[in-house]
Amino acid sequence: MTSVATKAVGEYAEVNGIQLYYEIHGEGQPLVLLHGGLGAIEMFGWNLPALAAKRQVIAVDLQGHGRTADIDRPLSVEFMADDIAALIRHLELDRVDVVGYSLGGGVAMLLAIRHQELVNKLVIVSTVFRRDGFYADILAQQAQVHAAAAEFMKQTPMYELYSAVAPKKQDWPRLLDKIGTAMQQPFDYTDQVRGITAPTLVVAGDCDIFPPSHAVELFSLLGGGQRDGGWDGSGRPKSRLAILPGLTHYTIFSDEALASTALRFLDDPTTNP
Repeated sequence: MTSVATKAVGEYAEVNGIQLYYEIHGEGQPLVLLHGGLGAIEMFGWNLPALAAKRQVIAVDLQGHGRTADIDRPLSVEFMADDIAALIRHLELDRVDVVGYSLGGGVAMLLAIRHQELVNKLVIVSTVFRRDGFYADILAQQAQVHAAAAEFMKQTPMYELYSAVAPKKQDWPRLLDKIGTAMQQPFDYTDQVRGITAPTLVVAGDCDIFPPSHAVELFSLLGGGQRDGGWDGSGRPKSRLAILPGLTHYTIFSDEALASTALRFLDDPTTNP
C-alpha cells in the first residue's frame, strides 16, 4: 500500500465541485475516517489518535459538515461516496481501509459498492442498509429535522461543534433542511451490499437506533452467520460482526471500544482480501 506524507494541519481538496476538508494523522497504511450526520472529524475524540497510532488516518469533513462548506446539490451518500473516491485519487493512494460511522458508514458502504477497487477493508459503524431498519420512533424523530428546528437544535452538542468550525455558521438551518430531506428518502441497498467485495466489519451498539438483528442481517448479506467457523477457524468468513455492550448511537463513536475493535479486525491477517 502506498501512503502520503504525514501532515500537521488540515487541507482542502477540490473534488467534484466541492472544497473537501481533510486532515492526515499518523503514518502507515491509509485509513479514511468518516463522521456521522451533523458531526465533524472532532466527534471521534479519543478514537482518532488511537487509530492514528497504527494507521495513517485521513479524516474528512463531509459535504456541508465541519469545515466543508455546502454546495448546490442534495446531501446523498452516493454523491459523498464519489467525493471520497475522488479524494483518494487526488491523494494518489491505492486501496485504503475505511471506517465510517452512521452517515459516514453509509458513505463508506456506498464507496465500497460504487468504487470497490479503492477499498481494502471496510468498517461500518451504527449504519442501516435499509431505511425500515430504524426503530419507528427514530423515523419519527428524523421527520422533525428541518430548518424550523434550527433554534432549538442550537442547544445541542452538534451545533456547538458546527459553530466552532463551520465556514458559514448561517448555513445551520440549510444543513438541517438538507439532511432532514435526505433522511426522508426511501432506500434499500440489500442487493448492492451482497456485491461488496471488501472484507467488512459490521459494528453496532446493543442499544443503537436499530435492533441488533439489523446488524446481524447486514452481516449475513456479507456472507456471515452461514456455517460453523470450525475448530481451526477455517469456516469463518472474512467479514466480522461486533455488537458492543452498553453503547448507544450517541456514545459508540467516542467510546474507546470502537478503535480497539476496528484495529483488531484491520490487523487480522485472516480478514485480508
